Amino acid sequence: DTGRIIVTNADGTRTLMDFAAFRGPDLEDDLLGRDFTLNAIALNLSDNTFHDPLGGASDLKEKRLRACSPSAFADDPVRILRGVRLAANFGFSIQLETLEAMKQAARLLGKISPERLRDELFRLLDGLHPAACLRALDLLGALDKILPDLSALKNFKQNAPHVHDVWEHTLAMVSQLEALFAALAPDFNPDSASDLLTGLMVLRIGRYRQQIGKTFAVPLTDDRSLRSLLFLAALYHDVAKPQAKMADEGGQLRFWDHDQQGADIAAKRARSLAMSNDETTRLETVIRNHMRILFLTNRQVLEGKPPTRRAVYRFFRDTGPAGVDVCLMTLADMRATYEQTLPQDTWAAVLDVVRLMLDNW
Repeated sequence: DTGRIIVTNADGTRTLMDFAAFRGPDLEDDLLGRDFTLNAIALNLSDNTFHDPLGGASDLKEKRLRACSPSAFADDPVRILRGVRLAANFGFSIQLETLEAMKQAARLLGKISPERLRDELFRLLDGLHPAACLRALDLLGALDKILPDLSALKNFKQNAPHVHDVWEHTLAMVSQLEALFAALAPDFNPDSASDLLTGLMVLRIGRYRQQIGKTFAVPLTDDRSLRSLLFLAALYHDVAKPQAKMADEGGQLRFWDHDQQGADIAAKRARSLAMSNDETTRLETVIRNHMRILFLTNRQVLEGKPPTRRAVYRFFRDTGPAGVDVCLMTLADMRATYEQTLPQDTWAAVLDVVRLMLDNW
């Protein structure tokens, strides 16, 4: 008793229309069984009047998320992710009783099909403030039911110049990646750059914003964007650091091969979430090569020479189209590593290498 109609419009966009029979004997029971009150408002098509037995219109006006019933999340735990996403995208606050119900139902996420978890996770990563959403899911006890590999990153220290532990660095990188996409959007106003480093980035690589926009406008699947896949790669780029940890003779921590091991962990998680082969390959490629630009930058700083034509060729031979993803990941990684302590000359050096790579691409 449920169906979806997908209409492909002339401009290539799609309109989705879902139809379902009543969940229960009548309209009242159907509305009571929905997720949030603001999604439980019915429209009578015969006279255009609203039927709002749960006060959803008032909650919508007050930007308040309130569950339709105490069992809303136990009935469908995926609503936890949806609630966090709605709060972030539309600036809603979540009622305290609803938050408590979300927390109580988080343990049930392990019983949800991987496909449903995957789709709601990608919608969240594709929306606004993904780092804040991930932190909220973690506080609710939901994140480790979806991406359990990330738990080991918490409170795991790393050397300078890192200013955060691995978990906080990962969230900072997601935030920086969101800011980077905003600064490289086709409609970005260069005069609105909020700091000197962002202004320098826009000056050096802003010329490629149209090409970058076109690259990320083409999805690998019909339902999941390339942008959200890159955010997942950011989440997993340092996932293997705890297991790759070793100390050198001077007592400095090293994480040799964490990029290779991390790619394997991410690919395994992608398969468990029933992601496509193309998505899994691209995710694995980005993480496996996420240190390449940094290595080339360090060599340029030490030797005073830009990457050779052979180095550029080898980079794109190994990364293909995902080379653009690696370039953006590198910039976000650099900002998240140093935060406010990032030296301008270091930032300028990595921007020079990224500009060379994008120019060749």
